[in-house]
Amino acid sequence: MAEVNDPVFSEEVIGKGVALVPKRGRVVAPADGIVNLVFRTRHAIGMVTDGGTELMIHIGLETVRLNGRLFKSCVDQGSRVKAGDFLMEFDLKQLQEEGYDMTTMVIVCNSGEYPDMDCVSGREVEELEPVIHLRP
Repeated sequence: MAEVNDPVFSEEVIGKGVALVPKRGRVVAPADGIVNLVFRTRHAIGMVTDGGTELMIHIGLETVRLNGRLFKSCVDQGSRVKAGDFLMEFDLKQLQEEGYDMTTMVIVCNSGEYPDMDCVSGREVEELEPVIHLRP
């Protein structure tokens, strides 16, 4: 997260987490839980896992400016999801062509509850591969 080109994320203002560069134009649920927020601009989504972890997934930097263009939500606020369910789709190629930095953050908003949180760093990961390890 320290390498993200946005101080809100690099300084962990919202919480600790991991930054990923997507290979595909989609976001899947990292765990079972409830979608508690779908941003109107569809560039970010919030969920609470069944274990109580509060997550925000923020797709790209400055993508809020698009006001939802090139994004499609696959769920609504209040939707129950299982790990691997599609949460959001986006036109990755077009976003890159328009010059957007597509670094995508997965943030644990209640990271203060996990003092020994550990995140994967510096390597490629696959969908549903654990990238954040929480230890209360």
